[in-house]
Amino acid sequence: MTQEDDVAFRVVVNDEEQYSIWPVDRETPAGWRDAGRTGTRQECLDHIERTWTDMRPLSLRRALAAEGGAATEAVR
Repeated sequence: MTQEDDVAFRVVVNDEEQYSIWPVDRETPAGWRDAGRTGTRQECLDHIERTWTDMRPLSLRRALAAEGGAATEAVR
């Protein structure tokens, strides 16, 4: 058992839908919000692995979707 096993973590997410973990006893950093999951470091990392399936930032996903939509419209 490591010292880290004694620390509770929370999963946090930013506006780009990027995930991280943060100790529950520390204030959530600016630009991040609580994603609703707490637990051990490993539990939180496992949750992120299951949840964060598209690593691209939200702004990039939106831009690519808009380009794809425009390309689809041009073909019609």
